[in-house]
Amino acid sequence: MDEHRTSVARTCLEAAETNAMTFPQIVGALMAAGFESYAVDFRRAVATYYLPDGDSIELATHGTDAAVAPAFDIAGLGAAIREAQQLVPGYTYRGFCRKAAAAGCAAYLVSFTGRRALYIGRSGETHVEHFPD
Repeated sequence: MDEHRTSVARTCLEAAETNAMTFPQIVGALMAAGFESYAVDFRRAVATYYLPDGDSIELATHGTDAAVAPAFDIAGLGAAIREAQQLVPGYTYRGFCRKAAAAGCAAYLVSFTGRRALYIGRSGETHVEHFPD
């Protein structure tokens, strides 16, 4: 991974965790740098950014202060996603991560080419959220 792309990935992760950039801004910056997707693993506290050629970079995240719940609660996860999409007053990415983990989301994958996010529960359940048009 070259220094420029590594810097873009780090900047986007830090911007998410400090609420300095919105999700669409982060997606735009990562796409402009040539990334095709990224994944966040709440249990390992890592984010992995992927290039189309298979190269990737793994960065430590802030982690969540709560364990991932054993049951996958689609309604609870959906509520957290809606808050993020609508940037409701008081929304933070860290808060989103806590709510997603409490809803049993162990990880999520964002595909720029697929225009969707795939949320994954501890026992393999999934929820797909398509990017708005």
